[in-house]
Amino acid sequence: MLIRLEPGAEAAALRGRVARLLPGATVRAGQGVLRVATRRPERLADALPRLESLPGVASAEPTLAEACPRASRAKAPSLRAFRKDGPILIAGPCSLEDGKSYLAAARRLKAAGATALRAGVFKPRSSPYAFPGLGEKAFPILREARRETGLPLVSEVLSERQLETVLPFVDMVQIGARNMRNYELLKAAAAAGLPVLLKRAPGATLKDWLLCAEYLLRYGDGAVVLCERGDSYSGSAARGLDLAMIRAAVAATGLPVIADPSHANGERARVPGQALAALRAGAAGLLIEACADPVAALVDGRHTISLDDFGALAGRI
Repeated sequence: MLIRLEPGAEAAALRGRVARLLPGATVRAGQGVLRVATRRPERLADALPRLESLPGVASAEPTLAEACPRASRAKAPSLRAFRKDGPILIAGPCSLEDGKSYLAAARRLKAAGATALRAGVFKPRSSPYAFPGLGEKAFPILREARRETGLPLVSEVLSERQLETVLPFVDMVQIGARNMRNYELLKAAAAAGLPVLLKRAPGATLKDWLLCAEYLLRYGDGAVVLCERGDSYSGSAARGLDLAMIRAAVAATGLPVIADPSHANGERARVPGQALAALRAGAAGLLIEACADPVAALVDGRHTISLDDFGALAGRI
């Protein structure tokens, strides 16, 4: 941790007070700063408000490794069920709309190279009047999709109750960008026993993102996948994946980092190029929206690619 001092503050006097707040820590004084090292970085979170309030302290900032000790030390879970020889390729419609079309798409996606299926049955919608997904009515379809294809299913949950109901039918739980900071949902998802895919919320820093992953690692078994999805919920501003964020996340943690070029771009024509760029940036896989008839999709058809286009992209990969 680096503590910056206000002009005129006495480092020697502050050094003792900091040491008392952090028993066992090593505190070294420098020109206008104090450098703190501790073997128990998780204690810094509790001490931080008091450190920042000390007279003469301008700021106190833990390093990324201190703020997120588990995420920084994490190693990649095997996730063998979700990948073959190459990248993880999770594909499917944004929302499951009916059994016939979903199962037909699932078979084609598997044949094209998908290693897991999107299984959206609960959808967060900006309008309360928009299609919210089939909900629990979709569970028999999920069971059949898993039986027919043998592929694992990835489904987003918006609440702890939804999590409880969907667990028997899916193989990975997705925490969407809107819920990245829903800490109680993060704790419940971590404790559920399935791998968890955590999307970065628009505008979230690497530290923000990894702190949320820290919840999953603190309360679960460590099977966490990070997913970059860009910095815009809607409109044309700031569209596209943050490739620098992907590279930074790959460097900061051993957790797998994948990318969602569909939501990041908002236009299906840009999805293949951004998908390939994400893989070149170090992403371990992709989360892609694909269905038979994107124009007729009830949710996010504009950035959903066709099954043929997914096949072409998978071939290039």
